[in-house]
Amino acid sequence: MTRPLRLVAVSGGMQRPSKATALAEHLLDLIADEVACELRLVELGQLAPQLAGALWRSQLPDNVERELAAVKQADILVVTTPVFRSAYTGLFKHFFDFIHQDALIDKPVLLAATGGSERHALVIEHQLRPLFSFFQARTLPLGVYATDKDFLDYRLQDAALIGRAALAVQRALPLIELTRRARSAAAEELIAA
Repeated sequence: MTRPLRLVAVSGGMQRPSKATALAEHLLDLIADEVACELRLVELGQLAPQLAGALWRSQLPDNVERELAAVKQADILVVTTPVFRSAYTGLFKHFFDFIHQDALIDKPVLLAATGGSERHALVIEHQLRPLFSFFQARTLPLGVYATDKDFLDYRLQDAALIGRAALAVQRALPLIELTRRARSAAAEELIAA
C-alpha cells in the first residue's frame, strides 16, 4: 500500500489569525475530504523573524530548512498570500527564493490569495501563476481569491466563495489523481528493482 499524498499549504499571512491562513486551511480540508493526504501548513508569519534576515540558504535556521524541505517533498501544494500593493507579500517571495528552480517541476499547485477588495483579484493570474510557471509547476486551473467581506471571524462565510473553492478543488482532482498514480508507479518500480 502506498503512503498518502503529502499535501502542503504555504500561507503568506503575516499575523495570527490570518485570512490567508484560514483560506489555506479551508482548501486543505476540501482536498483531504477527497484524497488520502498527510497535511502540513507552513505559516510564513511564524517564520518571519528567522527568514527575513537571511540572504543565503546557509543562514537559515533548521526550522526554516524543515519547512523548505516539506515544500520540496510535497506531492501537492496550496499557496495563499495576502495582497499588498497589488502583489504577493515580500516574505512570500523571499521564502520561495530559497526553493531550487527545479524542485517544483510538475508539482500541482493550487493558487489562492486574499485582499481588501475585488480590485486585486487578478493577482493570481498576474503574480502567482508566473512565479510558479518559473518553477515549471502545474498550476491548477482555477485559483481562489477572497476579500475581507468573504470572512466572518476568520472563517469563510460567503456562499459564492465557498462554492468557488469547492469547484477549484473538483477541477484539481484529475491532476491530483495523475500525481498519485505517477508516484505509485515510481514506488512500484523501486520495489521491483
